Amino acid sequence: MRKSVENLATSKITGGRRHPLRIRRKYETDRFPNEPINGAQITVTRNVRGKNTKTALKSVDFVNLSTGEAKVKKTKILKVLENATNNDYQRRGIITKGAILETQEGKCRVVSRPGQSGTVNAVLIKE
Repeated sequence: MRKSVENLATSKITGGRRHPLRIRRKYETDRFPNEPINGAQITVTRNVRGKNTKTALKSVDFVNLSTGEAKVKKTKILKVLENATNNDYQRRGIITKGAILETQEGKCRVVSRPGQSGTVNAVLIKE
């Protein structure tokens, strides 16, 4: 039976010691999630696999809002209304894909991944 690569813990659930045949590779390590909030824009650039980089948002105050008639407006975020990803995210005002934001133009739903792409793109919700 082949052991899972991700299971490289040094202790078993019973408390016994486990001696892995190798150490965890760099691409197997986890990072803390990026949780963008509403505020003055702060970005973080980090190196990822294949000499690529990811620009992530720590905080953001503007959203690229698609109004539906092939126009995109840059509008100010007033507050985070809902976040179906996580109840804790909703309470803390974290902006993720699928979050409902209140902007100057009205309510909108985020369609980009701000913690991965470095921008907040959203579509206007028709009421």
